[in-house]
Amino acid sequence: MKLSVQKNYEALSRECAKIIRELVASKPNCVLGLATGSTPVGTYEQLIHMYDAGDVDFSRVTAFNLDEYFPIKKSSDQSYYHFMRKNLFDRINIAQTFIPDGEAPDAAAECAAYEEKIAAHGGIDLQILGIGNNGHIGFNEPGDAFVAATNYTPLDESTIKANARFFADESEVPRYAVTMGIRTIFRAGKIILLASGAGKADAIFKALHGPITPQMPASVLQLHPDVTVIVDEDAAGLVK
Repeated sequence: MKLSVQKNYEALSRECAKIIRELVASKPNCVLGLATGSTPVGTYEQLIHMYDAGDVDFSRVTAFNLDEYFPIKKSSDQSYYHFMRKNLFDRINIAQTFIPDGEAPDAAAECAAYEEKIAAHGGIDLQILGIGNNGHIGFNEPGDAFVAATNYTPLDESTIKANARFFADESEVPRYAVTMGIRTIFRAGKIILLASGAGKADAIFKALHGPITPQMPASVLQLHPDVTVIVDEDAAGLVK
């Protein structure tokens, strides 16, 4: 693992966007794995600025999103489909995008189909990850074992409480999601893990230095050959 400590959230976002831009420049038809949540928003804003300035061209890029609530309508303001369109996809010239379908009639079939789509596009070149306070990546929550493939999973109570800020009331937060599994994430050529704020310091310390355990899902990233952890000074508080 490579640790990159940035002064603040803006610098963290610039650094991540720079790496994405460099990949797109070197491989214009690359496949990106993208994340939702508040942490990558700054990165997406930087990419939009780069695109508007003519510094990056996404016209041959494919993107796969990590996860989606299930069930949820695409038209919902809280769907990750809506999030990605609002915060990135509708503001750049990206060739094609894939997000798990929160309206699919069969969650298991949707998981299998999503795995097939990723494989059909040759896998993911660069996967962006956030990290939950409980160490989840994607919606791979703490548990007794690592789940390999894209899967339909219940959300941890701590995740529901953390995500309640995006909803009018905690009762509206979906209790399930479809998420890329650990093996799916691990097949990416390169992984970038982002974290900002003192609230993520404990999870980052355990992910980088703790035992590799499904009780701390991000700890498995210690085994991947090409992981860059980009954090601000607050998130790095326990590892410096």
